[in-house]
Amino acid sequence: MSVAGSGPVTANRVPIASYRTYEEAQRAVDHLSDQQFPVKGTLIVGAGLHLVEQVVARMTYLRAIGMGAAGGAWFGLLIGLFLGIFAPTVGSMAGLVLWGLVWGIVAGAIYGLISHALQGGRRDFVSRSSLVADKYEVLVESEHAARAHEVLGKLSG
Repeated sequence: MSVAGSGPVTANRVPIASYRTYEEAQRAVDHLSDQQFPVKGTLIVGAGLHLVEQVVARMTYLRAIGMGAAGGAWFGLLIGLFLGIFAPTVGSMAGLVLWGLVWGIVAGAIYGLISHALQGGRRDFVSRSSLVADKYEVLVESEHAARAHEVLGKLSG
């Protein structure tokens, strides 16, 4: 499957190089830029995209409570700070912030526990998702392709 010409974004652009990692493709575009190549309109296109979900831990009731409490703490802190803006004194502002933080932790922990319990054993794990590509192609405008090949030919490694 060729990336060039596959849509309006890639129209009038041709692939000049293909790399295994995004960092390698980024290095190539950076090299083109360093050599005064007109990089405006250059694309780095990921081809062969895959959604990768990495399981990082087992979800337990204790972890659900902890994660809920952490999320609730941030929300409660935000609410406490917002309400604290309208407080007449610094002491009452601190009290409102602390109140929001504590109630956020408690409410978040309860929410985390209930939502995990309602899952009924489904999705009992914590994961992290990312989008990865098999390769990354650098595309340049067709009128600059020959010069791009020449400049990248001088890139070592």
